[in-house]
Amino acid sequence: MKTIAVIDDDIHIGNMLEEILAREGYGTLRAYSGTEALLLLERERPDLILLDLMLPGLSGEEVLKKISGIPVIVLSARAGIQDKVALLLGGAADYMTKPFDTRELLARIAVQLRNATSASSGLFTFGALSLDTVSHGVSLNGTPVRLTRTEYAILKLLIRNPGQVLTRSLLLEQISQDTPDCTESSLKIHVSNLRKKLKQIDGASHIEAVWGIGFRLI
Repeated sequence: MKTIAVIDDDIHIGNMLEEILAREGYGTLRAYSGTEALLLLERERPDLILLDLMLPGLSGEEVLKKISGIPVIVLSARAGIQDKVALLLGGAADYMTKPFDTRELLARIAVQLRNATSASSGLFTFGALSLDTVSHGVSLNGTPVRLTRTEYAILKLLIRNPGQVLTRSLLLEQISQDTPDCTESSLKIHVSNLRKKLKQIDGASHIEAVWGIGFRLI
């Protein structure tokens, strides 16, 4: 059974989340403040964390900085794009604005748990797209896709963060570990070539450019 920690000082929201998660077969842990959350995480290791930002004691942002190796979905009333970008760059796996649709939340939880499992096996999938970090193979609808070293590095980062907008600076920073060939001026070209190769197979656009921010897998 997968266990999810609910860190939220709103008792009603926490109870609602606990009930929904239990109904889906998840085990739950609760914490009502930032300090309590850290004490909880010292003795327990949940598979995923739902984290509110407006917590008594330590804030959600401060708690997030102290979490590693566990996917965190931030639940917050803050809707500003800058808040979302800062938290995603700060280590959050995903971000949902309150009020949220519980069906969407459950879907995002399932995606993050699946990604965590994929990370341990080296195999990542997103829809019909598959990337194996062990063999460095990429396929779409079962058809192998031949990519350059830089294109593979870009796709690997996107598929490990499905649906999330990754900024250009983050992409450049992360893919530099795999390839030195990508620069700020050439990133757009590499992404465009990657998008074309994927589109040639099924006619769909798999990578979206988010104006002024970066790119995401769709």
